Amino acid sequence: MSTLWRLTAQADFKTLANAVEKLDEAYPPIALSWSLFDDTSPARLDVLFDNPPDEAQFRAASGLAEDILAEIRPLPNEDWVRLSLEGLKPVNAGRFILYGEHDKQQLPEGKIGLEIEAGPAFGTGHHGTTKGCLLAFDELLSAGETPAAIFDLGCGTAALAIAAAKCLPDAEILASDIDPEAVEESRANAQKNATPGLDIFVAEGLDHPKLAGREFQLIFANILAGPLVELAPGIAKALAPQGRVILSGLLSEQEDWVRQAYETAGLVVTRREPIEGWETLVAQRPAQAG
Repeated sequence: MSTLWRLTAQADFKTLANAVEKLDEAYPPIALSWSLFDDTSPARLDVLFDNPPDEAQFRAASGLAEDILAEIRPLPNEDWVRLSLEGLKPVNAGRFILYGEHDKQQLPEGKIGLEIEAGPAFGTGHHGTTKGCLLAFDELLSAGETPAAIFDLGCGTAALAIAAAKCLPDAEILASDIDPEAVEESRANAQKNATPGLDIFVAEGLDHPKLAGREFQLIFANILAGPLVELAPGIAKALAPQGRVILSGLLSEQEDWVRQAYETAGLVVTRREPIEGWETLVAQRPAQAG
């Protein structure tokens, strides 16, 4: 295994969250993975590279100014996994607890466990977007909702699809991502979490034969604000009457922009409490008249 390199930047949470959004949008990806920690002061962003990174290129991609402290150093081969997991504690979200293998022996009873490792795919659950989606889903389940057809759009690690499969074993659940690596990791996660029946495939947005003409009672869309706005009409069309979409991956200053896009598409939008500067919206398609 070749030596990996870690770049560490420290700043206020909002600044680093904006940098994470830019890194998520970069294609091809500029790094192997990145993790944002808000339990330190200031907040910390760790980025892993498989070669010594070009700091100027990284700053151009992330938007981080030169006056923000950044440390670059090689990681010993035997330490990089431990360091990448450093500070990633289990995430409690209603009935769910999302954890890595390193915490497998310390889980509380009575929770639905989701084993998801930190890695190059987006959606490991260790910031407010995935947690917000899980809490919104938990509330729907508590209200007696039992969607029979579910789609996880831009699934990342498939944490949300796996959560749905564990709670609704009779539901048809599809999951897609534009990144083939994320799809492979999602399939591995489905096997590891004993939910092998998930249909996980590569797709750009809603452009896939498996999605043509389909309607879903529930859609997860934990992606980014720009794609959420672009996909709003298609997502609204893909919802069954009274179906819901749980939206996240947007910062608080982007909430109005995204909400208006879904209201314009004919949905009724409810805003949830922000988590760590990240918003979660729940949008519902009205029942058809007559």
